[in-house]
Amino acid sequence: MASSGDSISAYPSAARISDSPCYPQYSASLKCLEEFSSDKSRCQEHFDVYKECKKKEREARLERNRNRSFFS
Repeated sequence: MASSGDSISAYPSAARISDSPCYPQYSASLKCLEEFSSDKSRCQEHFDVYKECKKKEREARLERNRNRSFFS
């Protein structure tokens, strides 16, 4: 088991969220939740924008994978 001093994250994908093109939308969603924690419905617009960004990011990744050759 890794000690708290190790640099290896228990959730490696979480360490890369800041590299995502959707990071600003992600951050805005979290800030909204901090501000309106008792009323999450006030943050729905932020959630929808982030969800749409992630959808486009996924579609772009799938398209890149489709265009990738097995022999290149």
